[in-house]
Amino acid sequence: MDSSGFADSFDQATDSALEWLGDNAQFIFDFVRTVLENIYGAVLWALDVSPFYVIAILFAVLGWRVVNVWFGLFAGVALVFCAIIGLWPETMSTLALVITATFLALLVAIPAGVVAGFVPALDRAVEPVLDLIQTLPPYIYLLPAIALLGYGPATALVATVIVAVPPAFRLTSLGIRMTPNEFLELGHATGITGPQMFFKIRLPFAMPSIMAGINQSLMMAFGMVVIAGIVGSGGLGETIYGAIRTLDIAKSINAAIAIVVLTMVLDRLAQGAASASYGAKK
Repeated sequence: MDSSGFADSFDQATDSALEWLGDNAQFIFDFVRTVLENIYGAVLWALDVSPFYVIAILFAVLGWRVVNVWFGLFAGVALVFCAIIGLWPETMSTLALVITATFLALLVAIPAGVVAGFVPALDRAVEPVLDLIQTLPPYIYLLPAIALLGYGPATALVATVIVAVPPAFRLTSLGIRMTPNEFLELGHATGITGPQMFFKIRLPFAMPSIMAGINQSLMMAFGMVVIAGIVGSGGLGETIYGAIRTLDIAKSINAAIAIVVLTMVLDRLAQGAASASYGAKK
């Protein structure tokens, strides 16, 4: 068997499929691009409409209420530092990308994970797909997205949503399946309805696992958004990519610090929310 001939045929088939989609379904991708960019634009506008110190104070108060007063102080000071080093617009652009991508990923992953928790066959069928998504290099999702959506935030959002879905899906499905049988039997014995069983018994037990999935999706989104800077997504990822091309070491370090700040703040807030949900369940 001529392996090179097979590889050439496979490559031609892939290129032909992308060309066919571009020729016959471009209006769909244009619509998707418009919708994604509008959602992202709305989130970015909401973050940009207020001065940096208002956003910093908001995160400080949120950190105080969700974690503790010391973390709230750290979050506020750290975000002010991002403004001092001159990267506030890029920081907010990255935050908008992460919020948008995570929201869209959870919009898919949590309902689908709930269904998979009730239908083990679906969970088993989807598992290889999730393994494939998490195994492939993240860059691989950018290439077809560029071909169909072009450069810009829409391409970054599509690639980020893809990598952010698996952890939330898996942990939501796991949480639904983790409900102790004795509580389910108690629910049946008291005669509660199916929706009541879900919202009063299954969902409270699943909430810590769901919150852990949200946290993991958030971290995956952060990693992908930085990588997606090479497709003109804006934000700190594009700043680092530009600094690498121009060998601007100082700027790349500043952008890296801003990314670490955002990651730590959002990670701790997500963990605090997960701990709060676990405490409420207990």
